[in-house]
Amino acid sequence: MVKVDDIAFAPEMTLTKPLALLGTGLTDIEIHFLQIKFNAIGIYMEKDVTTHLTSFKGKKGTELLKDDSFFQAIISAPVEKLFRIVVIKEIKGSQYGVQLESSVRDRLVEVDQYEEEEEEALEKITDFFQSKYFKPDSVITFSFPLDGKAEISFVTEGKGEAKHTIENANVAKTIQKWYLGGSRAVSSTTVKSLAENLANLLAQ
Repeated sequence: MVKVDDIAFAPEMTLTKPLALLGTGLTDIEIHFLQIKFNAIGIYMEKDVTTHLTSFKGKKGTELLKDDSFFQAIISAPVEKLFRIVVIKEIKGSQYGVQLESSVRDRLVEVDQYEEEEEEALEKITDFFQSKYFKPDSVITFSFPLDGKAEISFVTEGKGEAKHTIENANVAKTIQKWYLGGSRAVSSTTVKSLAENLANLLAQ
């Protein structure tokens, strides 16, 4: 098990194939020199993602971290991915939903991909999180199979698993960008860990 702030992440999870834990980190903010931690993050994907990253072979993790085209190549790679997000600081699900919605919308607008279908897909995600309460140790999972869709799962103490399918491929891909988007990713520690681990795998 790999620990992130006392939260354990299994070294492997499975969608239709085994996925390796290739990046871990936190979302946090610093207020008056106090670090407030919100979520622990584990990024899983097929190990053979490296076959789609051969042009980055020989580069150090520190170099890859500064190269947004590297992270774009990860997002575009046709491999299954899964993001496991574990709540540290409790918040309302609606707060997380609004943060996700505005971050994804801004990125879609930038690349001129925000149409009615995307707006509708984001509204459904916001609605999904609206009624949820993120207690500590609740788990949000984003699964990205190869069909361009994505699935969100939410599990919290005392409740059954809630699921939502994102049918819109642009929205699904942009959620990947929110977590894996290099210099603009929501968690700098996660992309740093991903860059270092993939640099090591590419060097083998």
